[in-house]
Amino acid sequence: MRKLYDVDMREYTTFRAGGRAAELVICDTAEELAETVLALKREQKPCVMLGNGSNTLFTDGGYKGTVIRLGGDFRSVAVHGTSVVCGADVPVSAAAKAALAADLTGFEFASGIPGSIGGALFMDAGAYGGEMKDVVTEAQVLRVETGQIDTVAVSEMELSYRRSIFQTSGDIILSVTLELKPGDHDAIAAEMNELTRRRNAKQPVQYPSAGSFFKRPEGYFAGKLIQDAGLKGLSVGGAQISEQHCGFIINKGDATADDIIRLMHLVQNTVKDKFGVTLEPEVRIIGD
Repeated sequence: MRKLYDVDMREYTTFRAGGRAAELVICDTAEELAETVLALKREQKPCVMLGNGSNTLFTDGGYKGTVIRLGGDFRSVAVHGTSVVCGADVPVSAAAKAALAADLTGFEFASGIPGSIGGALFMDAGAYGGEMKDVVTEAQVLRVETGQIDTVAVSEMELSYRRSIFQTSGDIILSVTLELKPGDHDAIAAEMNELTRRRNAKQPVQYPSAGSFFKRPEGYFAGKLIQDAGLKGLSVGGAQISEQHCGFIINKGDATADDIIRLMHLVQNTVKDKFGVTLEPEVRIIGD
């Protein structure tokens, strides 16, 4: 276990923007995690889990609580037949590569999703027609109220578009089991390469961002609404609506969290006024 204090959270989030956290604890085992969570609960100190920081923004005012990250044991991947068991801190891309190495198909859609497998399950992440709920069978979790480790079946996770039960239960994902199918190695690799090509062609991968910033409103596409509202390329400070894909807010250089949040509100208000549609952020905004 490692403890860091007064931590610049720009270094731990893909937006490369935002303030500082009072404390960052990196837990390498389930025992360390349970010990940390229960101690914070006894002391009534606020805490938040952080994956690879691809869907999170800390406000410029910072966070006075404890940020918990996983390391060590939570970065392992094991393949058993057609099942791929991933520690929660395994990058989604690494899980996809492990599936490829085992000639297993069904996870190609996720190969370019940033962030960790635990974070992907937490948000029911998806891309190119696939979602985590399509391939997950179960997860090991830490019950924050008791410190017990339980196995949760996918039927209990309440997975739907960018939602899961973990967003309300507070239980912490420790590992995720994916169930895939045998496939042809070359075909799997070709599909992954094609999706990477499409992603690089359509998305502003050269700039820091949190991926797609807004959830897809029912019956619409957030990026098209933003473009149709005339907001393509709009900037607030160092934050900008990407000219390549209007669903992305990017950090063009030295953007503050306040820049990003003000741009988010401007987009929400404009789209609401023009089309009567409320855009909800996918990004978690954390801070005081």
